[in-house]
Amino acid sequence: MIGSRISHYAILRSIGSGGMGDVYLARDTDLDREVALKLISPKLASDKHALERFQREAKVLASLNHPNIVTIYTVERSGTQQFITMEFVRGTQLGALIPEQGFPCERFLEIALALTDAVSAAHDKGIVHRDLNPANVMITETGTVKVLDFGLAIPREKASGADPEKETAELTPEDLVVGTAHYASPEQIRGTPVDARSDVFSLGVVLFEMLTGERPFRSGSLADVVSSILVDDPLLLTTMRPDLPRHLARVIDECLEKDPELRHGNGTQLREGLERVKVVTGLDHHERHPSIAVLPFADMSSDQDHAYFCEGIAEEIINALSHINNMQIASRTSSFLYRHNPTDIREIGRKLNVSSVLEGSVRKSGETVRVTAQLINVADGYHLWSATYDRRIEDIFAIQDEISQSIAQALQVTLSSGEEYRLRASHTSNVEAYDYYLRGRKAFFEQRRKGIDLGLQMFSLAIKHDPDYALAHTGISNCHSYLHMIGEPSEEHLRFADAASQKALQLNPELAEAHVSRGLALSTARRHAEAELAFETAIRLDPKLFDAYYFYARDAAARGDPERACALFERASEVCPEDFQAPLLAAQAHSVLGREAAATAARRQGLHVVEQVLEMNPGDIRALYLGANALAALGEREKASEWASLAISMDPDESMVLYNVACIYAKLGDVEESMSCLERAVGAGLTLKGWIVNDSDLEPIRGLRRYASLIKKLDELVG
Repeated sequence: MIGSRISHYAILRSIGSGGMGDVYLARDTDLDREVALKLISPKLASDKHALERFQREAKVLASLNHPNIVTIYTVERSGTQQFITMEFVRGTQLGALIPEQGFPCERFLEIALALTDAVSAAHDKGIVHRDLNPANVMITETGTVKVLDFGLAIPREKASGADPEKETAELTPEDLVVGTAHYASPEQIRGTPVDARSDVFSLGVVLFEMLTGERPFRSGSLADVVSSILVDDPLLLTTMRPDLPRHLARVIDECLEKDPELRHGNGTQLREGLERVKVVTGLDHHERHPSIAVLPFADMSSDQDHAYFCEGIAEEIINALSHINNMQIASRTSSFLYRHNPTDIREIGRKLNVSSVLEGSVRKSGETVRVTAQLINVADGYHLWSATYDRRIEDIFAIQDEISQSIAQALQVTLSSGEEYRLRASHTSNVEAYDYYLRGRKAFFEQRRKGIDLGLQMFSLAIKHDPDYALAHTGISNCHSYLHMIGEPSEEHLRFADAASQKALQLNPELAEAHVSRGLALSTARRHAEAELAFETAIRLDPKLFDAYYFYARDAAARGDPERACALFERASEVCPEDFQAPLLAAQAHSVLGREAAATAARRQGLHVVEQVLEMNPGDIRALYLGANALAALGEREKASEWASLAISMDPDESMVLYNVACIYAKLGDVEESMSCLERAVGAGLTLKGWIVNDSDLEPIRGLRRYASLIKKLDELVG
């Protein structure tokens, strides 16, 4: 096998093998990356139940998107050989790292919290792993915990279904004692229905072993192990490790209860118990990499008309903190989901996977402003730091600087001189210009015609107050680029976009956002080679800038390079996992390339985020129509049609809404309605010819005469 090829994968070496088959390290020669390639063994390839289990693992992995769970890339077939490709994890199995006397408490909690976070994510999706043991947990070379091998995982509905005999009959003989017998729950051994509490038991065994170097139940033959799990009390953790906090021992004892009713209900409840241990021991103040979410500040002004200003303050703090290397910052996208939805701080921390949350309020009155800010520890809800600033409005830049500095001090982060400089950096000293810039940003983020028109007005007023405000010039450039694409195509918009982006670069050549604007302007003018250089420069200046990857990917898609678009959309998702646009657009690129399994996985990833966004903000029209597109592709026709109708009812004359709904109807097979929406989109100003002719969603309407006439019309408009 070594040295051979399967499809476009070169087999490099064996990684391991299991009941389902062998796993190899391979190189994807198309994307030039290493992957783990899992083959179903030849003797099982003709076994219906084995194939079902193999396909089940692929579906389970594809539905999960979590930094502590191995990522699936594709499910493929080459000849008669079926296989899965997934993330290749370089690291060491957890079992090989456990010291003879167990981990120190602090190191134990670091690993245990990441492990339970991964299992919680699976449980939240209704998935029971059923094979949790140290061999299925890897610690990467960078210290990240990764949960592997969902080959035995099943959806919770099936796991706890009404016909356990049928479920047991569907499993292979080895599965009757699932995975490694030492970690199997009593209900698994008995062959009775299982749910998330079965995983909690298995985790309890793993956690016990991490702390003691031994398993809690008697070893020996398989019969001895099974009997001990069913009958014996576990070894006493407090006897083996008297140095451990009593609360930790109680948390693990609860995992190991024979009766599922007496255990933690799921991975989330177990994780919360471990978090409380951190609070009791004081270890919550010694995290190596503090993490924080900055929520939009509440508008306490009498007229309640300064939401843009409050969000702008939070965004500036996020931008400042993102330049600190030893700190993890939740993205703007994820943090701002909570702007209209009061949620318990601890719940926000859990969902965003951060240890602290900054919240605050702003009260503007004439020439003065009061800003309050509180940094809250997620584990216990206590304030780590708080302050109130009563200043003149022009001091807002100093306030933002002081808040950022105070957060770094409260979280015990040591700043380099360069980081201190960037925290203090300001793009303008004119508060009126800053105010208009924030208004423009908020309007532009709507990504609709009326918002872009308003954004252009606001950015222009910002420049009137500060002609050297480079960020405001990037805003003007972006607005003109978008107006040309989705509103009113004209050479004038192209000229203004080009001039504004060049002005921004002239004012600040090191501003990554200016290079993104330049790239977008060039891409809109179909000067793709120059656009590519601009995007590459932006990424070099700021490798964490989502917009750089996102617009670069859109440029690649428009010029007919789906392979490049795919890689860039995936990188954008890595930079901002909470964004739904990048994975859903990556799915389209995968479809163009014929990679339907990868497209399905990307759609599920994006749809998961869309559902979270709509839960917080049901009026997010872009989430609605992109989510509807994913639903249509996944076969959920009724829900897709419902979401599409809702989106178009919210803004029936918006060109981008009409275009995306056209794609949805094409997927649903309603070619007449699709064509009608596409014609209306072009009539409303859409000029994205490159995107239209390369969009696989529109394949069902390409043979229509009306489609050919529409493309001819676009040729006349944009050449």
